[in-house]
Amino acid sequence: MSLQSMTGFARRDGAREGTTWHWELRSVNNRGLDVRLRMPPGYEALEAKVREKLSKTISRGSVNANLSLTRRAQTADISVNQAALDHVLAIATRLAKEIGAETPRAEALLGLKGVLDIADDTADPDALAEEQAAVLESLDSALADLVAARRDEGRRLTEVLNRQIDEIARLSHSVEIAPARSVETIRARLAEQVARLMETGQSFDPARLHQEAVLLATRADVEEELKRLNAHVEAARALVRDGGAVGRKLDFLAQEFNREANTLTSKAADQDIARMGLALKVVIDQLREQVQNIE
Repeated sequence: MSLQSMTGFARRDGAREGTTWHWELRSVNNRGLDVRLRMPPGYEALEAKVREKLSKTISRGSVNANLSLTRRAQTADISVNQAALDHVLAIATRLAKEIGAETPRAEALLGLKGVLDIADDTADPDALAEEQAAVLESLDSALADLVAARRDEGRRLTEVLNRQIDEIARLSHSVEIAPARSVETIRARLAEQVARLMETGQSFDPARLHQEAVLLATRADVEEELKRLNAHVEAARALVRDGGAVGRKLDFLAQEFNREANTLTSKAADQDIARMGLALKVVIDQLREQVQNIE
């Protein structure tokens, strides 16, 4: 399996018997799965099915799913409420005689509330069910497009992550073979420091001085940090290679990388090693930023 990003976009259009719609799906990174829906009136009953489809397809990310739907206007069945018309006409005629006004025109009477009965053109239940099934089917297509977009972005992230992991491995190896870590260099550095102390004229116990020198050398040794960094590099390469929903594991591993780099830098007794340790921290920070986008 390949890595999948949490960032993606998809749009699908559909139409059926005078009704048109389109789905828009957008996803960005998130610690878990957060689904936000916007449905047209009358489609609230589909929310549970939409959420179910999304949760079965996507495991992490903040997903916005918007459905826009338009129905073509249909010719309504209009009839005259004769009883209401007769009642209104009688009142209007009486008032016209009393005040000497003209008899109301037909369009004025028809515009009065209750004179015209307009049949409700809401679709019958069977037709509505068929329409909703078609809308859900187009959601499946939109989801497939969203997954494809997230995988495309995941392939790009895979290349970036592999480069960053390789750079971490290269810097770790540079520290490992640094001349400053050789026994001869450490011995020479300690001898120089002891010589400067002896020039002060103070008296030192040679045995105690030897013990302190060994302790300092032990504290400055970064062998264990390098071993753990190399182990983390192999683990990260395996996760990227195997793919799947490994974003959380990679995030945890990036934190472990950072912990070892911090310790290595703090223990560095040489300027070159300290510089490589800082370079390690920069690359690891970039790795952690990219990992946040992996599902």
